[in-house]
Amino acid sequence: MRVLILQHSPASGPGRINQWLLERASAVHICHLYAQARLPRLDSFDLLIALGGPMSVHDEAQTPWLAAEKRLLRKALSAGKRVLGIGLGGQLLAQALGAQVRPSAAREIGWWPVEKYPNAQDSPLGLALPERLMAFHWHGESFDLPKGALPLYRSAACDHQGFIWQERAIGLQCLLQSDLHSIEALLQARPNGWLSAEHSAEPDSVEDQQAILAGIPHCSGLAPTLFRVLDYLSGPHATLR
Repeated sequence: MRVLILQHSPASGPGRINQWLLERASAVHICHLYAQARLPRLDSFDLLIALGGPMSVHDEAQTPWLAAEKRLLRKALSAGKRVLGIGLGGQLLAQALGAQVRPSAAREIGWWPVEKYPNAQDSPLGLALPERLMAFHWHGESFDLPKGALPLYRSAACDHQGFIWQERAIGLQCLLQSDLHSIEALLQARPNGWLSAEHSAEPDSVEDQQAILAGIPHCSGLAPTLFRVLDYLSGPHATLR
């Protein structure tokens, strides 16, 4: 399995995905888009993983390479490639599939549970996923459900935490790849006031740094679900219906 990873910022790396890559990938290309890296050819990869980032999907004027990334995503989907989008990457995937991405009613920062949609079991992957996860979140925007996609998870602050489309493209809002180093990197790079529950609508969905670091042990509980998602996308059953 040849894997292309699109990284949008130094602080938003692959995290625990690296462990899976060492065991499963035959070739890995990490494209550092924030450093103006050139996107590879469509025929150079089998699985595309788009990671998170601090920008919005709507920031093409400030971040010109977003337009080229969006074109590659659309081409990958049309070509039948397998695609995983996480955080910003999940929003980019949803947008490529025609869904809207908009500011969330409240930011969702820290450790918050996600629960599986009952109809997620209509997908073989959804059937195998746990009913509930304590997941790590770091977002102020969220995606609508793309047409033809099956919802996987939701949280109290976000109706769409994940979806699967045609069994070969998966979008996640929560950061299943989180580990100690990736969370520390986000905390160090965070904008001023990002963890402050300064708005009355947000205190129940924004944790402070102490609470976030106290939740680090939850990372080990995310890994099996992350690996299950990656195994599913790289398996023989992840084909276009």
